[in-house]
Amino acid sequence: MIKKTKLPLLEIKNLHANIDDSKILKGINLSIFEGEVHAIMGVNGSGKSTLSKVIAGHPSYSITKGEILFEGKDISDLEPDLRSHLGLFLAFQYPIEIAGVDNQEFLAAIYNAKQLSRDLPKVNPLTFYELVKEKLKMVKLDERFISRNVNEGFSGGEKKRNEILQFALLDSKVGILDETDSGLDIDALKSISETINTLIKKKNKSIILITHYKRLLEYIKPDFIHIMDDGKIVKTGDSQIANILEEKGYDWIKK
Repeated sequence: MIKKTKLPLLEIKNLHANIDDSKILKGINLSIFEGEVHAIMGVNGSGKSTLSKVIAGHPSYSITKGEILFEGKDISDLEPDLRSHLGLFLAFQYPIEIAGVDNQEFLAAIYNAKQLSRDLPKVNPLTFYELVKEKLKMVKLDERFISRNVNEGFSGGEKKRNEILQFALLDSKVGILDETDSGLDIDALKSISETINTLIKKKNKSIILITHYKRLLEYIKPDFIHIMDDGKIVKTGDSQIANILEEKGYDWIKK
């Protein structure tokens, strides 16, 4: 177990959130320290993806009560880009295609935006290309990949790998990976898991894995598993919870 810092990187206190007039999150408490992996599991509609979007600052959701703290600072009212600049990253379950924008142009734009947020100069195209080449090797993508339009015509594995490329490039401190295993065959899942494990071990990243199934957790071992039901975390434990869920299903939690 990695030694904990004084403050959690990410701390969620009694978080309640709505979309329109519907209550989705009903009192979430969660603390994530540097280098930890937390898995959030639960049936469809339990609030898992909503939690990820609320943490990232999605404008469709409103926080009605509670706080989101990042390195001790309340970020509940910050715009999504400012949360990203601080070190939060959200990988989408269904990454969107951006027609007419090549991947290198997109990656350079998000990288330089973060540079400016830190009062650092933009990098020139040649310097950026050398930087992104290193990250491409880390996520096991060919250099030709960045000349393609963002996610356009990408396979499911390429889309998910492109999200991890962005996470590595931005050097974010906390990555929220929303159903990264969705739509992946076993080879793609193994390969992407290896990359995520490398980021955790070498870069000491903290990860939130949102998933329905045990199979992802066989490759990325969580320090904690949290089970959500009806907008609340109803049980927390170690990786063994996934084995019990595999055997007994989610009805076991309710019983």
